[in-house]
Amino acid sequence: MDKKSPHILNASSNLLGFSLIIITSLKISKISQNTYLDEFAAFACILFACSCFFSFLAIRTKEEKREYSFETIADYLFLFALFCIVLAVIILTLKII
Repeated sequence: MDKKSPHILNASSNLLGFSLIIITSLKISKISQNTYLDEFAAFACILFACSCFFSFLAIRTKEEKREYSFETIADYLFLFALFCIVLAVIILTLKII
């Protein structure tokens, strides 16, 4: 079985930082009141943080069944967070154009 947990942890932590930059830039530019962009980015932050947590648990656990469970949870959380980021980028693009 190919272990995906280190890749999920790396990508989730990077995209968590990206999501936090989106939220910070929205608060600075005061755009967050007019759109749902910050809500999508905040929800993505929570999902990316949980994905990081579960992928870390999958890396650290010694029991193979539990490792697979944690990795699967991290994988799905990452997928949902990625979907939220895509929605945020679409909203931002439509707002700019």
